Amino acid sequence: MKVTISDVARAANVAKSTVSKVLNDSPKISNETKQRVREIMKQMNYIPSSIATGLARQSSQTVGLLVDMSKESEFLNQFFYNIIGGIESVMGPLGYELTLCNIQHHDAEDHFLNRLVLNQRVDGIIANNSVLTEELAKELDRLNFPYVSIGEMEPAASWVDFDNEAGGRMLTRHLLEQGYCSPAFIGGQRNERIFSRRLSGYLQALKQSGRLVRQDWIVNSQADEHEGYRSALRLLVREDRPDSVVCMTNYTAFGVLKAARELGIEVPGQLGIAAFDEYPLSRYTTPPLTSLNIDTFKLGVTSGQWLMDHIRENCTASRRLLLEPELIVRESTAGPAR
Repeated sequence: MKVTISDVARAANVAKSTVSKVLNDSPKISNETKQRVREIMKQMNYIPSSIATGLARQSSQTVGLLVDMSKESEFLNQFFYNIIGGIESVMGPLGYELTLCNIQHHDAEDHFLNRLVLNQRVDGIIANNSVLTEELAKELDRLNFPYVSIGEMEPAASWVDFDNEAGGRMLTRHLLEQGYCSPAFIGGQRNERIFSRRLSGYLQALKQSGRLVRQDWIVNSQADEHEGYRSALRLLVREDRPDSVVCMTNYTAFGVLKAARELGIEVPGQLGIAAFDEYPLSRYTTPPLTSLNIDTFKLGVTSGQWLMDHIRENCTASRRLLLEPELIVRESTAGPAR
């Protein structure tokens, strides 16, 4: 039997009008009462009718892009703005506004589900899979609220991502085909899905070529210049050092280049370097970096189109798409000296 607003009011021992004011985030209702009523709504699996029937008829004409403002690396890079540009190219012509929504609010009362979803301030949400947890995805599914994840994720209804596993295979195979025999992998945190996918591709390429996997040549660190430099120094001073490196990002690769230069190791003659990400450094380093071009603008376009289909046409079918990266070969992997 469908739970009604009267059922919620009865369970919370408040008037129906109070529940209605909680749904509308009325300042006349105390935060304590709001929290208690919302918790009862969740326990009873109550879905406000305005959400259950879709917000198209009461549209805010706004879409929220969730951002964790505590992670500077996520919003101070070119990829983030390319994604925004892709989303805007879809939303703008349809008369929708895109708003950035910071999820870092420690007060449960100010949680984005309350601020944005239950209070109907946005018609849909786009979020990176580093922000959108499984718990949040399940709650959005329960509310039948439109959202798209940028990045592979379960159990998200719809997500779009680049094939990071294929990218790991492409970079590693390229190094092996160029004559390098012992590639290492530098950068990335073990608890990151993107690292796991990229590392998996690297390992697959090694195994398919019959190469030995050296666990001590897989170095976890922040995927930035500083940690790339430190990690490379530790590897490259060893007697049994690798002859090439797959780098988690081109920032990592920039640090590896710096370490090689300090140690007098020639790139590409004595060390091959290949990196994920084309921007912003790959073509400007010395030597220029072999890298993967990941069209993040297309990620934004696809996620925007799918969200608009859900909002405007009530297209709720699950969609999953892995976009293929493009290998751009440059001097950093020209092959070892003969």
